[in-house]
Order: sequence, then structure tokens, then C-alpha cells
Amino acid sequence: MLGIDPRSIVLLAGVMGLLMSLVLFVLRRNYPPSIQGLSEWAAGPFLCFISTLLFGARGFIPDFMSAVIGNLFLLSGSALFFIGSQRFLGQPPSLRLWGGVILASAPVFAWFVLLHPNYIARLVVFTCLMAWLFFSHARLLFKHGANHIFTQLTGGVLLLQTGFLLLRMVAILIEGNAEGIFDTSPFQVIYIVAYALCVLLLSIGVVLMATERLRGEFEYLATHDTLTACLTRRALIDACEQELERNRRHGHSMALMMMDLDYFKSINDGHGHLVGDQVLVDFVDRVRQQLRLPDRLGRFGGEEFVLLLPETTRDNALLVAERIRASRSQVAGLPVCSVSIGIATPQRDSDTLDKLLARADQALYRAKHLGRDRVEAA
Repeated sequence: MLGIDPRSIVLLAGVMGLLMSLVLFVLRRNYPPSIQGLSEWAAGPFLCFISTLLFGARGFIPDFMSAVIGNLFLLSGSALFFIGSQRFLGQPPSLRLWGGVILASAPVFAWFVLLHPNYIARLVVFTCLMAWLFFSHARLLFKHGANHIFTQLTGGVLLLQTGFLLLRMVAILIEGNAEGIFDTSPFQVIYIVAYALCVLLLSIGVVLMATERLRGEFEYLATHDTLTACLTRRALIDACEQELERNRRHGHSMALMMMDLDYFKSINDGHGHLVGDQVLVDFVDRVRQQLRLPDRLGRFGGEEFVLLLPETTRDNALLVAERIRASRSQVAGLPVCSVSIGIATPQRDSDTLDKLLARADQALYRAKHLGRDRVEAA
């Protein structure tokens, strides 16, 4: 068909797999350990590369090596891609399942190669296993992956390859005269070309997925405090600016709450900074229990926090603040630490965020001056 040599395409696919394996290996060495699955993704195309070497040597090495071991390596490489995606998405890896499937398929391939040579029977078994694997992989990505273009691309490649596998099997069963992997029939050549593209696109897809995950982690670190997972000062100010603008445009209510832990320095001095960190984390956990989904909590520095309450009146903000003030740590062994809270709400359309924060700070200062462990509103 069009003068395409199947053996050359198979070997080219192996070279592409080797290059992508090296790329993924470099990513694994340089990406943070929180991004799981890169080891399996790097090993997958490498095993596929070995399988293409064995397939390409068909006729020069024993059939057991080229057909049986080659198929097992290809199946194992594809399974590692799938297991890598499971780890990447935080799902339990199906190592036992696919390890058992691969081991069970070995004597079947050997039977149809050495004892009862039958290329079509071997192809049907292999195609069914690969189609099951690719479809399961695609289903995993669409079900548990983030809904962005890279996941959709990778899942689409897997579904497309599943279709090519089944089409090839049906075509060979209908024709009934397949000669082997290097048969030059149109469907066989199309399948081999599709396989080469699948290895390349699948590897690119997982690289893009890992890169997107890394970008997301960097964005999270840039906008969230590493200790408490609250918003950083800059991120919270941005959120407050947006909410204040929305408040002016639509006439909605909002409230800002400035909170400061009382005598926190004495906790650090008397119990150590590690205990002080635990007190901060415990306080944030207690605050979050009182919040709604649109509320935003940020750490302004040290033991000072600011809470943005959209669609909240002054009276409702006072109720939330009192619940926060009255909450107590449920972690045994942590020192008791009260909180003083100042609340401010916009009073006119010309109010800026700086003015709002200043009023909340004045209310907080008044709560401190009047004895701490209390709530004041500007």
C-alpha cells in the first residue's frame, strides 16, 4: 500500500517511543514527587521500544522472541501507561490485575506460536487484551481526569486506537488470509501507522498532563500559604478587590473580618514555634468549619488573618465572628488561644479596599484595647 514498509514503520515507532521515554524520565527526575505516575509513564514507552525491536527482528530471531516476548513487552508497556495514569490521578493502581493478565497471556501466545501456529487466533487474543486496556485507560481519564484539553486529547487518542484495533481484527477475520505483522494489506498498514502515532501522541499527552499539573501546583503555591493553606495576602487582596467591585456594580453586601490570635507570641516563646504552627493550623481549621463555599480566608502575616464574606450584612458577619471566637481547639495538648476580631462593611460606593481594611483594623485594635477575646465592628 503506497510503498510503505511495515517493518520500517514499526522500528520508527520504537524510536519515537524511546525518545519520549527519555523525555518522561527527565521529567520524573526534575518534577516534584507529588506528581505521581511519571516513573510508569517513562517505563511504558521504553518497553514498547523493546517490543518494536523484537517485532522488527522477525525472521532473524526465533519466533518465540519476536512474537511471544514482543507481544508481552508491548502489552506490559501499555499496561504501565495505564498504571501511571492511575497513580497520577490518585486511583488505586491495578498492578495485580494486569500483572496476572500478562502472565496468563504468555502461555496462550506461546501455544499459538510454537505448538499450534495460528496468527489469526493469536491476533484475536492480543487485540482483545489491548482494546480492553486502551478502553479502560480512556475511561479512567474521562472519569477521573481534569476536564481540560490535554486529558481529552489523551483519552481521545486511546479511544481512537481502540477503534483501530477492533477494525483491524474484524478486517482480518473477514479476509482470513493474514500473513503476519508485516502483511502489506491496507488494514494492517493503517494499524501499524496508527500504532506509531498512538505511541507518540500518548506520550505527548501524558507529558502535557504532567506539565499542566505542575503549573497548577505552582499557581497554588503562589496563592496559598504553605503552613495553613489559606490565601496569601496578595491573593486575598485580589479577591477582595473583585468582590468590592461586584458589590458596587450590583449593590450587594459584603463584610471584611480581621482576626488576630491573642498573646500568640507567648505561645511561641513558651511552647516553641512548632506548637505555635499547630495552633495556627488548628485555628484555621476551626474557622473553615464556619464558612460557606464563596467565603475567602487569607493569612495577612504571622498570627493575623483576614476573612472575606461576600453577600453578608454587618449583623450576619457579627454572628459568624462570634461563632469563630467561641470555638475552641479540639486537639489535645494544644495551648488555649483566644482571638480578637474586627469587622468592617462598605458604607458608601466610594469606599476603597484600603479604607475597608483600615476600618477593620481599627475595630480589631478596639477589641484588643477592650480586653481581647471579643468582637468589634466598625
